[in-house]
Amino acid sequence: MGESPFKASILKGKVALLTGGGSGIGFEISTQFGLHGASVAIMGRRNSVVDSAVQSLRSQGIPAVGFGGDVRNQEDAKRVVESTVKHFGKLDILVNAAAGNFLVSPEDLSPNGFRTVMDIDSVGTFTMCHTALNYLKKGGPGRTDDDTGGLILNISATLHYTASWYQIHVSAAKAAVDAITRNLALEWGTDYDIRVNGIAPGPISDTPGMRKLGPDEIESKRTKELMPLFKLGEKSDIAFAALYLASNAGNYVNGTTLIVDGGLWLSRPRHMAKDEVKMISRLVEKRTRAAPSSKL
Repeated sequence: MGESPFKASILKGKVALLTGGGSGIGFEISTQFGLHGASVAIMGRRNSVVDSAVQSLRSQGIPAVGFGGDVRNQEDAKRVVESTVKHFGKLDILVNAAAGNFLVSPEDLSPNGFRTVMDIDSVGTFTMCHTALNYLKKGGPGRTDDDTGGLILNISATLHYTASWYQIHVSAAKAAVDAITRNLALEWGTDYDIRVNGIAPGPISDTPGMRKLGPDEIESKRTKELMPLFKLGEKSDIAFAALYLASNAGNYVNGTTLIVDGGLWLSRPRHMAKDEVKMISRLVEKRTRAAPSSKL
């Protein structure tokens, strides 16, 4: 990662809560928000991951706190949002980065598996937004009369812009996330002065999601040569996009999902043989069973 193009104070005084903020893209956003002046709260299902992330943030001088919780659980959402406000005094930014994904053919995907991803990505995103509304709106607790409303940032994907092999569940879930972003931007932007935007990352190196989706295939030299910019994205590419949207530079951006994928979504979907997908799925399942815990 290169040097940040932003001033270190652009988020000074802001408080951000990030779901899925303990690993991968979510953790990079947490880190960059903290390095640019924000106080950071992380929500995640695995306490060990959350604790490790908070320790890392604090070691860099970032005010940070972590809470265990599942975005699908309304009681968890309420507890974490209220705990964040109690700890830092207010809430300015909500980042919904918790997500679930795996490769599977539609005929091999159970309705329960489909529902699980929908629940985490789309229902979980709405649950967190709904819970945080009273704190993010203009005039909410901890906000002065001069404060504008806060920001909601939803991490989406480009899978549903055309169609993606073996990703029907995630494509449907992220399409719902984009619809949530647009509708809340319209209604809550008007009624409560809350900006709601999204980021749609492309393939990002060194992330849990990438490792689940066939590391050997996506990391190969041949695959990279077929990408518009001939490379995978970096976590910092997404974090810097988030910084722009969260800063004053993005004050007039509302209802937009910013694509950060090097233009890859414009290219034709590439076919992978079913046997290959099954082999990758078995490999991921084997790794998951061998690990102490796993994040969807």
